[in-house]
Amino acid sequence: MTAAPDRITDKTRETRPAVLPRLGEAIPPIVQRFNSKGALGVVLLDASPLARIERSYGYDAYARAANSLGGLVRDAADEVLDGDELIASGETGRHEIVIMLFRDKRDGQFYRSELPGLVRALQRVIEQRGHGAVYPYFRKVPILGIGCSAALRNPYFGAETQLREALEEARGDAELYTQLGARQRRRSFLGMVMAGEVTSVYEPIVDVATKTVFGYEALARGPVGTEFHSPEALFVTAEEEAFIFELDCLCRKSGLAGAIGLPSDTRLFLNVRPTTIHDPSFRPEALIRTLEQSKLRPSDVVFEISEKESIANFEIFREIRDEYRKLGFRFALDDTGAGYASLQAVIELEPDFIKLDRALITGVDTDPARQAILKALHAVAGGIGAKIIAEGLDTLEELEMLGKLQIPFGQGWLFGKPTPLRAKE
Repeated sequence: MTAAPDRITDKTRETRPAVLPRLGEAIPPIVQRFNSKGALGVVLLDASPLARIERSYGYDAYARAANSLGGLVRDAADEVLDGDELIASGETGRHEIVIMLFRDKRDGQFYRSELPGLVRALQRVIEQRGHGAVYPYFRKVPILGIGCSAALRNPYFGAETQLREALEEARGDAELYTQLGARQRRRSFLGMVMAGEVTSVYEPIVDVATKTVFGYEALARGPVGTEFHSPEALFVTAEEEAFIFELDCLCRKSGLAGAIGLPSDTRLFLNVRPTTIHDPSFRPEALIRTLEQSKLRPSDVVFEISEKESIANFEIFREIRDEYRKLGFRFALDDTGAGYASLQAVIELEPDFIKLDRALITGVDTDPARQAILKALHAVAGGIGAKIIAEGLDTLEELEMLGKLQIPFGQGWLFGKPTPLRAKE
């Protein structure tokens, strides 16, 4: 039986392979060191959410993310361990990373402090740097379960049997970690929704010819300093937790409340989903009462419809659209050109405004293909009595090109970042 390897030095760490060995390949040295030392510790990172990367983007993308995550696990181990550990990727078919520690069975601090310290270090590294490992495939780090277990070598059983039991215990621990994390996240999100802790900021929509503000789009924000602050995090979480209807209602309420004092002769662009029609507070009578509280008229409001939430029946939606139009409301079709809104939706819904996604606007001043697309869409809009709003304007050159193409309205950070319409009371 060969001797256990010496402590891994910093130089040795620098020469570690970029790809972690498979757990199956590492069984012989694990068994040898378990037998030699007498105590085994297991810390397991459940990376199963990364399987979504392979399904959506292919194996190479998954492998890059998994290798980056493996590097973070190594870094966490290096923070708190002395180098006498073995790190491997999970068994075939399992998306997991395993750290094996080997200690003298008489070392009482091993289980009480060293294992928990490693778990805390891994949690901290994932929290601080995990985003870089999974970006751009995930906008935020998914919940990655972390579990741990320990075993004392019992010669009555085979070392492989004890190893398997320790791995299963660590997996169960990681599963519980994931469940508790998901439950806490759901509670935090539900608490935010029930407390109405969503605010709105407003992004100006500018008349290209006169450079004056035509309207403001209300954009939702969650509580500052929380994972729900960004609108993307808000709505992704709402989808995951089946609270999208409740969040949509809250965002509309916040958008209207924050629009008190809307400058005269400007419009409020309010994002709504097709399912909004099922909200009793959105029925015409109730909605008009709400507008009166915000000192707004129906003619001041434009409903932005995104085809990200599909419209199952255009005919039914047109009937509802016509009912609101009679009261003075107007409609805009959002996300046109972003892979969601199709020409069919433009034709079927006949919106008053067509908002072109920034993908069609970025670099339009130097791109003849984008210019040709904008000309064609401008012609389509004119044919149905709609007006184009170009989103994502960043440069004066893009704005000048919109003027040359006779695009009437623009929106983007060129005119300033979204802000509240008035100071907090």
